Amino acid sequence: MVVIILIVFGLIAGSFINALVWRVFEQDKLKSQKRKSAEINDFSIVHGRSMCPKCKHILNAKDLIPVLSWVYLRGKCRYCRTSISSQYPIIEIVTAGLFIASYKWWPDQITDYHIAVFTIWLFLLTGLIALAVYDIRWKLLPNRIVYPLIYLAFVQAVVRVVFSTNPLHSMLYGVLAVIIGGGIFYILYQISGGKWIGGGDIRLGALLGLIVFSPSEAFLMIFLASFMGSILSLPVLLTGRIKKDTKIPFGPFLIAATIITVLFGNHIIHWYQNIIMPI
Repeated sequence: MVVIILIVFGLIAGSFINALVWRVFEQDKLKSQKRKSAEINDFSIVHGRSMCPKCKHILNAKDLIPVLSWVYLRGKCRYCRTSISSQYPIIEIVTAGLFIASYKWWPDQITDYHIAVFTIWLFLLTGLIALAVYDIRWKLLPNRIVYPLIYLAFVQAVVRVVFSTNPLHSMLYGVLAVIIGGGIFYILYQISGGKWIGGGDIRLGALLGLIVFSPSEAFLMIFLASFMGSILSLPVLLTGRIKKDTKIPFGPFLIAATIITVLFGNHIIHWYQNIIMPI
């Protein structure tokens, strides 16, 4: 029953992600063009009606069923017959899959206060996927998504500290994780003058450090992100598909690394410790 509920909410969250990233982009574009507030409000995630990204026709409930509507309509708008990106069902399925994976491999028993920590994580996960999608599409990490996630991560951190057996120790670990997560990227930003890393990555790094809430896991998160970024970027660089000065969004790698760290960080660190310091 829990898995079924998570699948349903994961699909709904994935649909929300698709709407969120598109609406935030459209609103920011209209603001840069100094358009009227009424036009901007049409794309409000709270008040705006669901619409086709192409013809802007208001969608009915039957057009908004995650995955199924896209499949039934064969990836086309019911009204203008324009193709709708496969991003929509992919993100919905991926989000549902990550909801289930989080439940299956959550590092603690989901009882007592861990229920609150896990629930907040699902909201954080939804926002992180939205950031990854936005960064892949437009190479930006909008503060309008980052700042609410920082607030959520702070609430999660407070729950962790309050219910910890050693609150002071837990809080110190959390602060160090934030310093590591954001500090390393701040140093890289200052050294390169913003050429290697963007300001959004600094804020994202601090946010992710707050989420993993452990200095060792913050280092692991950065290592995994760098490793995955190198593994995936080097082949396309060597084949000439992209140039050396091409900007590659690092946010999705950081976010993927954070998900891995949250679910498997303790196991990875213990495995590494056993290798370098076998008993």
